Amino acid sequence: MKCVIMGAGKIARGFIGHLLYLSGIPFTFMEKADGLVELINERGQYTVNILGHSEKNCVVKGAKAVGFQDGERAAETIAEADAVFTAVGGKNLGALAPYLARGIEMKAKKGGVLNIVTCENWKQPAAILRNGIEEMISQDAKEYLKNSVGITEAVIMRSAIESDARLLEKDPLIVNVQDFWELPVDASRLAGELPPVQGLKLIPEFTGFLERKFYTYNAANGTVSYLGALLGYEKLADAAHDGRIIQVLDGVYQETARALSRKHHFPLEQQLAFTETSRRKLQDYAIVDFIERNARDPLRKLGKDDRLVGSARLVQEYGIRPEHLCTAIAAAIHYVSPGDEFAVELERMRKEEGVDAVLKKVCQLEPDGALGMLVKEKIEWLKERGWIHG
Repeated sequence: MKCVIMGAGKIARGFIGHLLYLSGIPFTFMEKADGLVELINERGQYTVNILGHSEKNCVVKGAKAVGFQDGERAAETIAEADAVFTAVGGKNLGALAPYLARGIEMKAKKGGVLNIVTCENWKQPAAILRNGIEEMISQDAKEYLKNSVGITEAVIMRSAIESDARLLEKDPLIVNVQDFWELPVDASRLAGELPPVQGLKLIPEFTGFLERKFYTYNAANGTVSYLGALLGYEKLADAAHDGRIIQVLDGVYQETARALSRKHHFPLEQQLAFTETSRRKLQDYAIVDFIERNARDPLRKLGKDDRLVGSARLVQEYGIRPEHLCTAIAAAIHYVSPGDEFAVELERMRKEEGVDAVLKKVCQLEPDGALGMLVKEKIEWLKERGWIHG
C-alpha cells in the first residue's frame, strides 16, 4: 500500500502524514512550494508535538516530497498510489485536477483501484474535485475514472498551529497539533477499500457530516475570533472564556444547531451535544492559537458561503432569525489588522465606501434585505456597548 498527500502544510504533515506514519504506510507529499519540497527531502523527518500531551509526541521519519512543477513525476507518483489525500485548502482544490487527471490516466493503464480523500473542511470538496478531473481527463480513461476511482470526503477535527521561533529553528518542519485522532471518511463514495489507517472512521451515512462540522466549528471559530479581536484579545482560548463572548457564542450554537437539525433530520439534542466538542476545543488553553491567525483574510471569511454569512443564510432558510450570527458578522466587518492585506482592504472599503458596500461586494447580501438590515442593527448594538468605536 502506498499513499500520496497533496499538500505539505500543517494538516498534511501534522495529521494525515502522522496517521499514515503510525500505520506503517509509506507516503509521499506533493507540494507546490519548491523550498518546502527541498526541506522535506533534505531533512527526511519532522516532529509532531501533541499539545498538552508531550508523551505522545512523535518524530515522523522517512518523509519525502515531489514538486508539482515536476508534472510527469507527480503524475507517476499518483499512478503508483492506492490512495491520495488532499490537504491544500478548499479554495485550491481546482488546481489539483490537472495532476490528478494525468495520474489517473497512467493508473488506468496499470489497473487497480484508486481512492482520493479530500481533507479540506470545505463545501462539497469531492464534487469540486470530480468535476475538475472529468473536464480534463482523456476519453480513454473516463471509464476507469467512473468505475475504479473513488473520490470522497473526510472531516478534519484536529487543529494544527504554528510553532514558536525557538522550536522552528531546531526543526523547521515541526507541527503543534491537538490531541485528536479520528479521521471520519464518507464510506459511500469509496471504490474498494482504503489502506488500514490508524484513526480512520468510515461513516456509511455521511450526509450532512461535513456541513455539520463547518457550520458548527467554523462559525464558532469566526465568532470568537472577530469578537475577541474587537475586545483586544490575542489568544483564542482567552477570548473563548470571556462571558460577553460566550453569550454570543451560545446563541450562535443554538441558531446553527436548530437549522442543521431541521435540514438533516437528526435530534436537536444530538447537535447541541456536538457543539460542546467545539466549545471545549476553543476553550482549551493547551491549544495556544492566536486570534490573528484565525481572523486572517476576512474578505474570504465574510463570503456568502463561508462560516458566518453562509451560516446566517442557512439559519434564515430554516425560519430562524440569526441574531447572534449577525453579531459575529458585524464584528468581522469591523476587523482591523494592519499586517493583513485583506483586512486592510476591508477597512478601506468600510471607511471609504461604507458598510453597505461591504455587505454587497464582500458578503453578497442586499444591504436593505433582512440579513443586511440585521447586520447593521448589530453594528449599532456593538457600538452602544463600546465594542466598536467610531
